[in-house]
Amino acid sequence: MSFPTARARNRATLASGMAIDPKFLRAEELGIRLEIVRGLPIWEAAPALRHQRAVDRIRASIDAKPHTGCQCLHVADVYVQFPDRSLKRPDISVFCREPDEQDDAITLVPEAVIEVISKGYEAKDLEIGPSFYLSQGVKDVVVFDPLTLLVLHLTNTRTVRAVSPHNIQLICGCNVVV
Repeated sequence: MSFPTARARNRATLASGMAIDPKFLRAEELGIRLEIVRGLPIWEAAPALRHQRAVDRIRASIDAKPHTGCQCLHVADVYVQFPDRSLKRPDISVFCREPDEQDDAITLVPEAVIEVISKGYEAKDLEIGPSFYLSQGVKDVVVFDPLTLLVLHLTNTRTVRAVSPHNIQLICGCNVVV
């Protein structure tokens, strides 16, 4: 099950009630995605067609394993505020239940995050993202490079390298083909 992509234009507020600076939110209008990771602002150009097609294909493959209790809800490109107050926009976030926030940054930590690498921004998704997500309680981090077809599946206890297409069973019980 999926629900629509929410865009930064919603003028989200953080769970603390602190409004996100309108300049920060206007970045999308300029074709820039902004995130704050451990206090460090990180920017990335808006994704290209190859990236978006990969995200759509992966989202279409996500389904729930019977009797796990996880709804396998997935959203693309929405702000998530993590416990350390970092603000990120994972390409795909997977949740076992619908987040409470509909118009604000989501504060529920995703069960899994899937990042699709954009050319020129490999360091953001390979060097910064995985350790950050795992440190914040995300159980599965998947990184996919649509140019090389490399798939990395990281948890707190292991890292698996594979070639796409690759079927992954997430810890929460969802299945995904990357």
